[in-house]
Amino acid sequence: MLFNSYAFIFVFLPIALAGYFSINHFKRITLGKCWLIGASLYFYTYFSYKNLPILLFSLCMNYILGSLLHQDLKWISKLNLFRFGLFLNIGLLSFFKFSGFLLPLGLSFFTLQQVAFLIDSYEGLTEKKGFIDYAFFVSFFPTLISGPIVHYQHLIPQIESIDNKRFNLNQFSAGIFIFCLGLTKKVLISEAFAGWAKTGFDEALSLDLLAAWKTSLSYTFQLYYDFSGYTDMAIGIGYMFNVKIPQNFNSPFRSKSIIEFWSRWHMTLSQFINTYLFTPIVRAMPKINFRNTMFATFIAMFIAGIWHGAGWTFVAYGVLHGSALVVNHIWKKRKKKLPPGLAWFLTFNFVNITFIVFRAKTLSEAWKVLKGMLGFSGVIIPKVIIKSVGPLKEWGWKMGSYLQPDDYLLMIMLVGAFYALHKLKNSLELEKEFTPNTKVAMACGIAFVFCFFGMNRITEFIYFNF
Repeated sequence: MLFNSYAFIFVFLPIALAGYFSINHFKRITLGKCWLIGASLYFYTYFSYKNLPILLFSLCMNYILGSLLHQDLKWISKLNLFRFGLFLNIGLLSFFKFSGFLLPLGLSFFTLQQVAFLIDSYEGLTEKKGFIDYAFFVSFFPTLISGPIVHYQHLIPQIESIDNKRFNLNQFSAGIFIFCLGLTKKVLISEAFAGWAKTGFDEALSLDLLAAWKTSLSYTFQLYYDFSGYTDMAIGIGYMFNVKIPQNFNSPFRSKSIIEFWSRWHMTLSQFINTYLFTPIVRAMPKINFRNTMFATFIAMFIAGIWHGAGWTFVAYGVLHGSALVVNHIWKKRKKKLPPGLAWFLTFNFVNITFIVFRAKTLSEAWKVLKGMLGFSGVIIPKVIIKSVGPLKEWGWKMGSYLQPDDYLLMIMLVGAFYALHKLKNSLELEKEFTPNTKVAMACGIAFVFCFFGMNRITEFIYFNF
C-alpha cells in the first residue's frame, strides 16, 4: 500500500487512526499498541505476504538478542552475543542484497534501525522494554519501508507518554499539512520529472548534449522530490499519531560543499553512518589522526554505497562520495575557500553526476548519459535558440526542431525547482512555523484536489528498491 494511493488515504489511514485513538480512549493502552502493530503488519503485507516472515524473524531475533544484552550472562560474553547479532543482521541483509533473490520490502531500513538498537543496547544506552513496545518500534508503518531511520530511545518515550494517547487536533492539523506537502512533491513534481528521466535512461540509445542534461537534471529532481515527499508524508502521519519523526532533508541543494550536502541530505542515514560506521572505524585505528580519519570516512561511505544495492554502480557511488568527502576535508584543513557561487555550482554538479551513477543499471548506461552531457554524442541546437549553424557544423553540431511542447514544460519546471529550492522555505522550516488557519487549509485543499486527480497513476517510491 502506497501513501499516494486512494486505498491508503481514504480507507487504511482513517481506520488506523480511528481504531488507535478509540481504543486508547477506553484506557486500553496495550491493546492500542497491538492495534497499530497489526495495522502496520497489514500495511506491510499489502505489497506481498511473502515479505512478512522475514520481518517477523528479524524482529523476534533482535528483540531476544537485545533482551539478552541487558542481562548478566554466564554462558556467553556480551561481546560475542553482540557480534552474533551484527553477523545475523548484516548476513541477512547481504544474502538478499547479493544473492539475486527478491529483496524484501524495507529490509535495508528496518535492519539499520535494529542494528542501531543492538549497538545502543550493548553500550547500555537503551532501557529494557516489553516485546510489544519493541514490535511497535520496528513495525510502525510510516517509517517501516523507507525511513526516516528512527532510534529506539527516540520513539519509545513517545509511545509511552499518556498525553500522546489522546487525539490532538493541533498535531493532527500539522500532520495533514505536512502530509499534503509531501503528497504534492510526489504526485505533482516528482512524477512529472520521472517521465523525462525514464526516457533518457531506459529508452534512448544515445543522448545528445541537451537531451543528456535534461535526463540527468530530471532524475536529480525526481529523486529529491520523491524521497523528501515520502519523508514529509511519513512525518505528517507521525504527527497524526502524536509521534515526532526526525526530519531527513534540509535543502540539500543549497549546499556549497559535499560535507554540507551530507549534513542536509538523508540526514538520518548520515547520522547513522557517522555514529555506527565512521566512529567505530576511527576507534579501531591504532592512532587517531587526520590521515586515519580520512580513511575511515572513505570506508564508511564505501559501505554506505554498497548498502544501497548490489552492483558496480553503487560501489562507484560510494567511492565517488567517499573520495569527494576526503578531498573536501583536505581542502577545508588547508583553509582554502571558493567563491560561494562557484562552490555551489561545483557541489550541485558533482551531486548531479553521481546521481546518474546511482540511477543507472550499469556503468555503461551511466557513461551513456555522462558522454552525452560532455557533448561526445553530438549537439543539437534548437531552431528557437539559433537560426544559423554556420561554422558549428565543423564541430559536429546540428540544428533541429529539438524543443517539443513537453520540453518547454520541463524548462519551466526546472526553473521552478531551482527557485523553490533556493528561495522558498523547506519542509523543516514550514513544519516549525506551522499555524492552522483558513489560508493554510485552503492551500492544502487545493493541492490535495490536484493530487487527487494525479493519483490514478500510482507509482512506487524510489527508495522502496533499497
